[in-house]
Amino acid sequence: MPQQQSLFDIEPAPWEVDEAATALVATVVMPGGPEGEFDYLAPEELVGAAEAKKRLELGRRVRVPLGRGNRSVVGYCVALETKPVGSRKLKAVAGVLDRHALISPPMLRLARWMADYYLCPLGQALEAIVPAGVRHDVGTRDVVFLAAAPDAAARIAEMKLSPKQATVMQQLIASRRPVTAKQLAAEAGCTQAPIGELRKKGLIVTSVERLSNDRLPQEAAARQAAHDLNADQVQALAAIRSALEAAEHQTILIHGVTGSGKTEVYIQAIEEVVRYGRQAILLVPEISLTPQTVGRFRARFDRVAVLHSHLSDVERHEHWRRIARGEVQVVVGARSAIFAPTPHLGLIVLDEEHESTFKQESAPRYHARDVAVRRAADQNVPLVLASATPSLESWLRAQRGEYRLVEMPRRVLNLPMPIVRTIDLRNEIHSKISRGAISRPLHQAMHEALRDGGQVILLLNRRGHSTHIQCPACGHSVRCPQCDLALTFHRHDNTAICHYCDFQAVAPTKCPECDFVGIRFSGLGTQKLEAEVRARFPDYPCLRMDTDSMRGRGSHEQALAGFRDGRYRILVGTQMIAKGLDFPNVTLVGVVNADTAMHLPDFRAAERTFQLVTQVAGRTGRGPKGGRVLVQTLSPDAPAIVAAVRHDLPAFANQELPHRVALGYPPFTSMVRIVVRGEAEKPTRALADELARRVHEAQIANPANQPAIRILGPAPAPMAKLRGNFRYQLQLQASEGDVLRGIARRATADLKLPEGVAWIADVDPLDMM
Repeated sequence: MPQQQSLFDIEPAPWEVDEAATALVATVVMPGGPEGEFDYLAPEELVGAAEAKKRLELGRRVRVPLGRGNRSVVGYCVALETKPVGSRKLKAVAGVLDRHALISPPMLRLARWMADYYLCPLGQALEAIVPAGVRHDVGTRDVVFLAAAPDAAARIAEMKLSPKQATVMQQLIASRRPVTAKQLAAEAGCTQAPIGELRKKGLIVTSVERLSNDRLPQEAAARQAAHDLNADQVQALAAIRSALEAAEHQTILIHGVTGSGKTEVYIQAIEEVVRYGRQAILLVPEISLTPQTVGRFRARFDRVAVLHSHLSDVERHEHWRRIARGEVQVVVGARSAIFAPTPHLGLIVLDEEHESTFKQESAPRYHARDVAVRRAADQNVPLVLASATPSLESWLRAQRGEYRLVEMPRRVLNLPMPIVRTIDLRNEIHSKISRGAISRPLHQAMHEALRDGGQVILLLNRRGHSTHIQCPACGHSVRCPQCDLALTFHRHDNTAICHYCDFQAVAPTKCPECDFVGIRFSGLGTQKLEAEVRARFPDYPCLRMDTDSMRGRGSHEQALAGFRDGRYRILVGTQMIAKGLDFPNVTLVGVVNADTAMHLPDFRAAERTFQLVTQVAGRTGRGPKGGRVLVQTLSPDAPAIVAAVRHDLPAFANQELPHRVALGYPPFTSMVRIVVRGEAEKPTRALADELARRVHEAQIANPANQPAIRILGPAPAPMAKLRGNFRYQLQLQASEGDVLRGIARRATADLKLPEGVAWIADVDPLDMM
């Protein structure tokens, strides 16, 4: 009787075989190509390449074919794994570009988080992490190295070599590493001819290595011993050490008044990290990267890398290579230094953590503080945030216990905090005696400080000479044709300049509309203030520091050095002089107008005013002569001014935070600002309306248990036209950031753009203009 066939003996159908097929697949992200991740077959000859520099691995860039025409495109390998491919006909990776991985697994995780959090393509996040100089391999060249063939020693006995050739081979076999032809000729005392003959005989083999053209010199600095710490510094250092010893992530917020010695605490904490054989990253605002600051670190550490915007691509590449090899102990740098490829990271520090310059203005619009929080948590290392005026976001997290708060309420050497007084400009305006920007009390205080041998700092956070040009006859205002904003008059070259798009025109001598010759140059900028100071105090050298006067490379450092050594007695400048500078001989600081930012259409205006006045007040009273601060204002009773006069952050926070709660603003909510810009107003407004409709639809589709979304707009942005583009904005707020970003992501997916119109999404925006 025939046996019944088992159901399980049936051969699988072809399509089932296809479904079960697996292969080693490289997942590739293309910064310059379409968004998304694309799978390619990983050829065995690349995965198992004998030469490490040609091997396919995670984090290297590859060349792959794209589209029907197999256009060659460069991308990052972000995954390499064996997985089912089914019946898909995958193309193969064509080649490997990099000699080593540019992205480590921790940095790839960070890039993925950035792409998700900041609503940007993963390729864009990867390009932000890897500097252009590294990607383009600048400052390197191919060098040919020579080595003895593996069987050279055995073959030499059978071959007739000239004395010179024999000497060359003896030198090469004795050498423990490959050498260049020039080095070999020098060691053997011969020309290139014997070496060429030996290469033809196969006794010498060659290899090509790509090497740096030159090495960065490590600037020498006289060594300094650690300073003795006061009780506040000891407490702060102990908090950091406890996190280091526990080998766990913890965010520590140091609220230390100006001059409390926070930098010495960082240095001693980093010394501890270096003793463990690990590396540290210190982020500071770009403007604080002075020779004085860098010199303190070079005097305490052997190997320091300093990363800033003035580095050439070659210099940045060489720093990157040294950091990645673990040769650098401390990385000191501005915003992008958070991406330093430290293989042995042990600590991250953000000095002046409140600074708005830690936020990137172009895509990806990341905030270095938030990226630092994420990186420190992912790599399980402590993070130290420090400031005399912490951001309200960080302050609130510390109050809630999410961060550990460490107070440093006293200055080093028990120096007193400067006395701060306000000058009510309303009284000065009604005085017939007052003329110019400097009030009578400020003028008298400057005279006394200079007479007694001290130095004076005057802060005015507006560039130029006159902030607007207007005709008193017809009211016409001279404005930028690209931005529809008032042009600023610069007297030194008689130009009217737009500070947003750099449009320039010759300053008019009469009204362009009605030809009235009495056109008025009004408002106050640093150039006009400088002229007034020179007229009032002609016997005392005066220096102006703003972005107009500090454009040359090294000009900032030279200016500060001149002020520090006493060549200048009066320093006039914008907010760049308010941060992190230590001048013991400064006995007077004058804030010429504390109201410049207070009334902007920005919910952070009061916070920025408090921070700026408090920070600039901290530039005085750092020496034995003491110091005082005079703040000129039309709003002496404003909470931000009152709190800054008292150096009282808790009082300001207790006044400001209830307003933020009532209006649903950060730090109690998350925010996404979508800006649509285009050359023509009608299609720009239409796209903004379409985005608003999509956001509303995405919100309706949101589950009932999810928090509500507050939608403001679309409406013209406060700067309704900028650089020739009309601008409309949409502001989204919600209590949970994940929900908000999800809605923004769905609303912008597959959005078709009219010609000449673009949009950007800014998560946690700082610029509301």
